[in-house]
Amino acid sequence: MATEHALTPDSYMGHHLAFREHSLGDHPFWTLNVDSLITAVGLGIVGIGFFWWVVRGATSGVPNKRQAFVELAYEFVDRQAKDIFHGDRSFIAPAALTVFVWVLLMNAMDFLPIDIAGGFWEHVVRVERWREVPTADVNTTFALSLSVWLLMIYFSIAVKGFGGWLYELFCTPFGVKPYWAAPLLAFFNLLFNLVEYISKPLSHSLRLFGNMYAGEIIFLLLWMMAGAGIAGTVFAIPLALAWAIFHILIVVLQAYIFMMLTIVYISMAQESH
Repeated sequence: MATEHALTPDSYMGHHLAFREHSLGDHPFWTLNVDSLITAVGLGIVGIGFFWWVVRGATSGVPNKRQAFVELAYEFVDRQAKDIFHGDRSFIAPAALTVFVWVLLMNAMDFLPIDIAGGFWEHVVRVERWREVPTADVNTTFALSLSVWLLMIYFSIAVKGFGGWLYELFCTPFGVKPYWAAPLLAFFNLLFNLVEYISKPLSHSLRLFGNMYAGEIIFLLLWMMAGAGIAGTVFAIPLALAWAIFHILIVVLQAYIFMMLTIVYISMAQESH
């Protein structure tokens, strides 16, 4: 029995990388990763609540530190949006700021020591497994990218009209002249645009997921090294510290890239070819 329950590298990795799943039907597709969903929603509430708290106490005079921080963050995002998007930014700038803060908070969950957090969930909350990093779950990143994708289509139709959007799908970028070749050209135009429409949410989601999942794996490998004895601990501690410092850059950079791509995709949707 002791051998059966012995902690091995495979069981250690499998335990920390397993989701807490809840099935909504017989098919595997209808399965929710409850840990990713609840953590993402909770962090979204924290982010929105923080801004609400700051705005509620905002003054027109000299801002306090919280208000100055939020104003600097908004001005930074608005400046990025202004450089890319030349229309009305009343929606896109707040949306980009929301995306940036939300993704940043979800990415930052990777800094929690995984064994300490796992012990908290298992022994205090009495939950057997719980993954703390929503963006290390491809379902979360794909849901975020699909939301941006739907906004992209919405703004494209809102600006060009449904007919203009269909015209763009079938008549650009190769045109439909000469007219005797219009059906063939329309097919290639549609194929070209479908590739673009499909690749955007895929690249948008997989870039964030890949970086955060890889970071989680590296942290797990370092903790396994620390559990290999004194020599492993001596090597693991400085490596883990160096990786944590470098990971700060990854966490912020990936949130920034996700925000910038959100602005770019919505901006491109409102431009004509």
